[in-house]
Amino acid sequence: MNSHPDFVSPPPGCPAHDAHNAGEHDAQDAQEAEAPVPLYGPEFAASPASYYDYLRQFGPAAPVELSPGVSAMLVTDYTAALHVLQNPERYSKDARRWRDFAEGRVAEDSSVVPMLGYRPNCLFTDGAEHMRLRQAVTDSLARVDSHRLSRHIERVSGYLVGQFAHRGSVDLLNDYAKMLPLLVFNEIFGCPPEIGDRLIYGTSGIFDADVDAENANKELTQALVELVALKRAQPGEDITSWLMQHSAKLTDEEMIHQLVMLIAAGTEPQRNLIANGLRLVLSDERFSGGRYGGSLLVEDALDEVLWDAPPMANYAPHYPVQDTELFGVPLEAGELVLISFAAANTDPALPSSRHTLSKRAHLGWSAGPHACPAKDPAQLIAVVAIEKLLNQLPDIELAVPVDSLVWRPGPFHRALASLPARFTPVRLPPKPALPSSSSASQAAPQAGPEKGTWWSSFLTWWRV
Repeated sequence: MNSHPDFVSPPPGCPAHDAHNAGEHDAQDAQEAEAPVPLYGPEFAASPASYYDYLRQFGPAAPVELSPGVSAMLVTDYTAALHVLQNPERYSKDARRWRDFAEGRVAEDSSVVPMLGYRPNCLFTDGAEHMRLRQAVTDSLARVDSHRLSRHIERVSGYLVGQFAHRGSVDLLNDYAKMLPLLVFNEIFGCPPEIGDRLIYGTSGIFDADVDAENANKELTQALVELVALKRAQPGEDITSWLMQHSAKLTDEEMIHQLVMLIAAGTEPQRNLIANGLRLVLSDERFSGGRYGGSLLVEDALDEVLWDAPPMANYAPHYPVQDTELFGVPLEAGELVLISFAAANTDPALPSSRHTLSKRAHLGWSAGPHACPAKDPAQLIAVVAIEKLLNQLPDIELAVPVDSLVWRPGPFHRALASLPARFTPVRLPPKPALPSSSSASQAAPQAGPEKGTWWSSFLTWWRV
């Protein structure tokens, strides 16, 4: 029945799958139909590579569905991805060009709008405005002292490990990889205890399904308003103050939007980079040396993660400024075009030696004028976080087979739902407890943060 011997059958969860198996359409019909492929179900989360293989048959870009009724074109070809990322005059980042949203075909309360909707920050702007905002961000990030940052990461790691070391078991995603970036960012943003507690609650809440996201977003916004006001009056040696002092002369509103962007880009992707790196180090014998603190081995593991399982798998929204073709694929002006970093990095056209010969040629940090401005501190945070954990718990291992780990559904990320591990219990001096976010521990407050928790708790522990 399959008249196209090279055609890959639709993966489970794809609308064409059942029809293909039932014989209602042959492979050529399926190709011509090009029904949008859903990227938001558990089937996609379980086996994204099979989806990318299927999508590649339609050319360098193919139609996908990010959530019910929200369509996009997903670029799966490495060369085509670079073309889009490096040509801002043809492919705009300004989400106000998103035609389906502007014309009401995508509802404002759609679950994907918070990741795609326009904000006046350097992620969603073009031209001179993008350059002004991005320069403020890159110059401020460049002032972060890597030695000071490394010491703080080590302190946070020691604190977090101290919360579960006596148990002999831990969910490394929720009790470690998730919390570490939040506490690190509070330090480099210059947050006092009362603002930092609410910042962590708000930031973690907007990414967690079991937290009131609307209330968390309000807490996050209000905490940032207060942080900006505080730093206007009392500047310090921190990113918030440096952004304010920059020659770009950011307004308070612009300050808040740049900080939200930095927080969003530095928490969810960062925790997934740490967790995905730990998964690889703890499950692959090639990286077993990393258990003894080999920094090169940890860096190699992270490079492999960024090649094969980048934390942001599908993102970088772009909008053609006019009707065009992307290497033969027609695109309409204002159509949502996403880059699949994961698919592009695993493009069959790339040489099999890409990991060793071109370690940094992956698109895990994106590319072009909108490439991640914080890749160096992000890499440092992940490396130190993994090394410190492995040094403190040298016999730590996964508590379940690696193939049984569950990936969290979602069109944008490559994120584990949990990462259970076990180790020989270690008795450490008692310290103030940090509320855990894992399901096996006491849940974080739902209505709002309690005083004396999270950031306050860490600061108290550090000062004792």
